[in-house]
Amino acid sequence: MTRIMASNSKSIAQAAEVLKLGGLVGMPTETVYGLAANACDGKAVAKIFEAKGRPSFNPLIVHVNDVDDVLALAEMNAFEHALAQKFWPGPLTMILKRRNDCPLSELVSAGLPTVAVRIPSHKTARQLIAASGVPIAAPSANKSGSLSPTAPAHVAQSLGDAVDFILADGVCSVGLESTVIDCSGNVPVILRPGGITAEDVSEALGMTIGYDFGDHGNDVKSPGQLLKHYAPNIPVRLNAVDLEEGEALLSFGSIKFMGIKGAGAASDLPDDSLRHLSKEGDLYEAAANLFSMLRALDSPKNKAIAVMNIPETGIGVAINDRLRRAARG
Repeated sequence: MTRIMASNSKSIAQAAEVLKLGGLVGMPTETVYGLAANACDGKAVAKIFEAKGRPSFNPLIVHVNDVDDVLALAEMNAFEHALAQKFWPGPLTMILKRRNDCPLSELVSAGLPTVAVRIPSHKTARQLIAASGVPIAAPSANKSGSLSPTAPAHVAQSLGDAVDFILADGVCSVGLESTVIDCSGNVPVILRPGGITAEDVSEALGMTIGYDFGDHGNDVKSPGQLLKHYAPNIPVRLNAVDLEEGEALLSFGSIKFMGIKGAGAASDLPDDSLRHLSKEGDLYEAAANLFSMLRALDSPKNKAIAVMNIPETGIGVAINDRLRRAARG
């Protein structure tokens, strides 16, 4: 049964321990309650998607405590530093370019070269980030398609036992998701409106900033906008039971009896043509590895990527959704 505890030093320490162990925490912020997980732990991040019932892997907002924490994850230019000085801590999320050595799970960014980052102003949220010692991925703590939660009871009603611990700290003061601004292109643009308006941002930057409400298909670049996902440069073949010569293999479970047509066993493939999503058939592990392993196999050395069957259950639904999009790409 989900533990619900009022915010104090003891409960914050307990919630931080849940995060360190790979669990999910209902976390209060000034905007809405978030479904928090260690953003560096791919298996924990995968649990967020399953708990929410998200139909595909959408990028998640990462919460940290200060600009130095942000700089460990992403690059910031003069415009972005100006926004940080004006609006952080507060309800503004910036989409920034990921550092090459970014420690976050690829699943947080849904395989994209960007990351959505925010510094919350809520005291309990900041204490939890500090106590856990890790960046926290935290979309709204509710089932996808339902109303965002602004009180701890809403989290319990929507997610039930899918969340391990709810840190209760009253009703959210803002009650509306953060403004999301994409800073990864040539000109900043707001992808999701919130309490911080385009006019507010324009004044802070000394330039006109607009909104992008366009329909970009069924894939999202960030919470608030849709965009084409990363797809490999070579073809992707799904539900493979054997391999064509020249194909790389993205496996799930045992490959003991899998062969290469006219060329031996799949287990004999070179390292740059073989990746195991999960040798044990663990769907959480597979979700955590998906994007980084697709990238690793996306090489001119391979003519295509063959992917073994992934069970269409639990988080496997989201994995298959992403693989189908990659295959279409």
